Amino acid sequence: QVQLVESGGGLVQAGCSLRLSCAASGRTFSSYAMGWFRQAPGKEREFVVAISWSGGTAYYADSVKGRFTISRDNAKNTVYLQMNSLKPEDTAVYYCAATVTGLLRLWANSRNYDYWGQGTQVTVSS
Repeated sequence: QVQLVESGGGLVQAGCSLRLSCAASGRTFSSYAMGWFRQAPGKEREFVVAISWSGGTAYYADSVKGRFTISRDNAKNTVYLQMNSLKPEDTAVYYCAATVTGLLRLWANSRNYDYWGQGTQVTVSS
């Protein structure tokens, strides 16, 4: 079992930055690839980025490439999402999730994730 708790969301102006954190419980955190998804009101949950168990490989959605950076600290059981140059269209609830699959091509599909956090709200004003 892995429990995930996100933090770091908030209200910012366009162009500003935020860093989200996702703290995981359990001693097997390093066994999981970790992903971030987001869901805006009235829209489906969408993939943002994922990172391998080692942190050596990351896969970004085109919409955030060059602006967002994912990282992880396995010693702290935490994954981070650094979000720069935020846009109003980035407004959403952001969720972190854990998956046992190491196949990059499967990371973008939310169905492949085993554990989810409760989400943290990010609001970007124009």
